[in-house]
Amino acid sequence: MAQLLVLTSAAPGDVLPALGLLSHRIRHVPAEAAQLVNAPQCDLMFVDARTDLVSAKALCKILATSGSTTPVVLVVTEGGLTAVTTEWSIDDVVLETAGPAEVDARIRLSAGRAAKNPVGSKIQASGVVIDEASYSAKVRGRPLDLTFKEFELLRFFATHPARVFTREQLLSEVWGYDYFGGTRTVDVHVRRLRAKLGDLESLIGTVRNVGYRFNVHDDDTDRPAAQ
Repeated sequence: MAQLLVLTSAAPGDVLPALGLLSHRIRHVPAEAAQLVNAPQCDLMFVDARTDLVSAKALCKILATSGSTTPVVLVVTEGGLTAVTTEWSIDDVVLETAGPAEVDARIRLSAGRAAKNPVGSKIQASGVVIDEASYSAKVRGRPLDLTFKEFELLRFFATHPARVFTREQLLSEVWGYDYFGGTRTVDVHVRRLRAKLGDLESLIGTVRNVGYRFNVHDDDTDRPAAQ
């Protein structure tokens, strides 16, 4: 049985009706940043995004930058799914109409992933060490001075080694669907990231007429993993 916290400005029972059919302990607080200061301890948070996507996204970003390690699950309508991207910094998303079996499964999976990947986890790949907790990265022990987007791009590459991504895919995954710039911004950030990687710039390879990929050294035995 998990301790759940539902952040919502609506009537508690309206957010995710299936929760009322499960045995978890549930508490509700208004979906406001000020309420997070004294929010009760919980194993998982549900954020109500059914009627106000903008406010819900802002709240999720605050949670992500607060240092909280509690998994966050977004509750949306089917139409709201189109607005959800990696920029929301959430762990999972669930439709408000989901049944109790699905909701319970998502709770177990999100809580389980959090237990396996505690705060302070690091990603290691081909001489690059990425510390997700401090938003910092090092290459062969040398700290990299990265902007937020450069860090996000490097982290995305390192967690998908050898896989080729088009510019459109990278724009979607790293910048989000609500970014209105062109794909050229991907080329610009890749060029800057390569410059900062120095003699390891070849880690980010170009696949002609397709896009980019993170190259894994032949003698590299480190795969991206939580430490």
